[in-house]
Amino acid sequence: MTRWTLAALLAVSAPLFADDAPKKEPVLPKKAADADDKKADAEPSGPKVAHIKLSGDLDEAPVPQDALFGSPPENLRAKLDRIRKAAKDDKVKALFVEIGSDEGGGLAVGFGKLNELRRAIADFRATGKKAFAYAEGLDTKGLLLGLACDKLYVPESGAVMVAGLRAEVTFYKNTLDLLKLKADVLKMGNYKSAVEPFLSDKMSKENREQIEALLDDNYEKEVVEAIVRARPAKKWTAQQVRDVIDQGPFTAKKAAALGLVDGLAYEDELKGLFAKELSADDSQIVRNYGKPKANAPDFSSPFALLEALSGPKKPKESKDPKIAVIYIVGGISSGKSGGGLMGGDSVGSETIVAAIREAEKNATVKAIVLRVDSPGGSALASDVMWRAIVQCKKPVIASMGDVAASGGYYVSMPAKKIFAEPGTITGSIGVFGMKIVTGGLEEWAGMKTEVVARGKNSGINSITFPWSDSERKAMTEYIEETYDQFIDKGLAGRKAAGQKMTREDLLKVAGGRVWTGRQAKDRGLVDELGTLDDAIAEAKTQAGIDPKKEMELLVLPKAESFLDRLMDGDVKLPFSKMAKEVPGAERALRVVGPPPRPHPDAVKAFLPLRVEFK
Repeated sequence: MTRWTLAALLAVSAPLFADDAPKKEPVLPKKAADADDKKADAEPSGPKVAHIKLSGDLDEAPVPQDALFGSPPENLRAKLDRIRKAAKDDKVKALFVEIGSDEGGGLAVGFGKLNELRRAIADFRATGKKAFAYAEGLDTKGLLLGLACDKLYVPESGAVMVAGLRAEVTFYKNTLDLLKLKADVLKMGNYKSAVEPFLSDKMSKENREQIEALLDDNYEKEVVEAIVRARPAKKWTAQQVRDVIDQGPFTAKKAAALGLVDGLAYEDELKGLFAKELSADDSQIVRNYGKPKANAPDFSSPFALLEALSGPKKPKESKDPKIAVIYIVGGISSGKSGGGLMGGDSVGSETIVAAIREAEKNATVKAIVLRVDSPGGSALASDVMWRAIVQCKKPVIASMGDVAASGGYYVSMPAKKIFAEPGTITGSIGVFGMKIVTGGLEEWAGMKTEVVARGKNSGINSITFPWSDSERKAMTEYIEETYDQFIDKGLAGRKAAGQKMTREDLLKVAGGRVWTGRQAKDRGLVDELGTLDDAIAEAKTQAGIDPKKEMELLVLPKAESFLDRLMDGDVKLPFSKMAKEVPGAERALRVVGPPPRPHPDAVKAFLPLRVEFK
């Protein structure tokens, strides 16, 4: 941290520490007292029902263990651990899953995370305990989560916005034309369509083919079949479920009449309903069961504030055997992990390589699991991480979340086994190079650029001019060689995992095409369908340990506190990493936003489409 940053921090805090300041207990902002942090119902009688709220995108990246204000943040693993804790708690007789509505922060997860949650609820119910779900409103994924429970309730005024799946792809070419900008692109793979929106105003045949295949597979398996299995008493066929969906969306009353939900109820009626279902006179809802409590920050001195900013003291690591779980979450880039475009995550090769080496050097770590939820990014950074995994002498298993495509697939390739969720978007073996050419915009704005150069291909990194024929030829050779490396290393990884595959076989499923986890398993791109826990069990087996043995997990990379990130210079503005994806965006964005930093990576291994399944 620079001296002026620390000085400014203490100066801003100074009024809190002045000797003549009135001595008052610190008062938390009202927003810090989240509505979810209600106290448990006071009644001591009746069976306990563990309440857990599920909403938002449930990020998988490691999070700090405490927060300056409010409760510590929770990721997907924390939510799953709370469900497992409730399953083992003899005092808990049922689970109450509150599903966030769209207006209150809906459940914005992919089919990979949804499967993890449904599996955790199924494991809870397998103990003989009941699970109940409640939501003020439901979309398709919220409904699928609720159907994993014994009973699903919504208020009479609630809506069940179930109307199938939809894929939307937005094309930017006409916008670029209006701004006098041009995308100069080279790619390997007919299905590598991440760049397509910059080049066209409609889908290519190949892009439509792969999107339809993804949509069909997830619609039939993750939606239609899931509803059929969840409602055995209805004896629905798959076609009947499709017919029901085609009638949506529904009012809560109609959804109940159809059998999509079990009953209409307001939240204040749930206690009585739970008691009835548990054959008891009353029930006790334990709000936010297992959630860490919020700690009030101590502002009594500047040192107390700095201590709060630096996070909790790290507990001493035990000497018990462990499985390391390394999270590769977000777009892949060189350097350290941090905040990405518009506040998203970026996973840095430097951070992940350090985590892999830390796990390898730790004598208590017996095996490593990579949890990958990434659309890819820099081909260079992906390869650097791949190398660290190849060099690791401990067993490495890969587990894929919502997305593990392109660079996300690349880093999974060296694993002894790859697990994917049935609905994971994966594959996308292909690369591209792209830059936004700003010469037209500059000329329109009255700018003029003159060039003095030495070297035939000196303009290869210029964003003012498109590639010349010679530069395009050199870049094409570069990208072709990078693609060949992707194929060669992917084939080596598949053979090492026991897959009987030739180069020709791999080329047939490469070309930048993406697959669901089910489709990828059928084609030998992944080895097993399963959750993160299944991958952890396999890691134990690979290490010669009973897969059912309870073991401590070492989560890496460790989450940094606010002070750590401030000292590393990693507290950034939303647009600060735009240029990591597209060279030339820096100059173009000066018209509409703050300038980001340039990045040297020329070739990208990204998910071949930017598409949202709704």
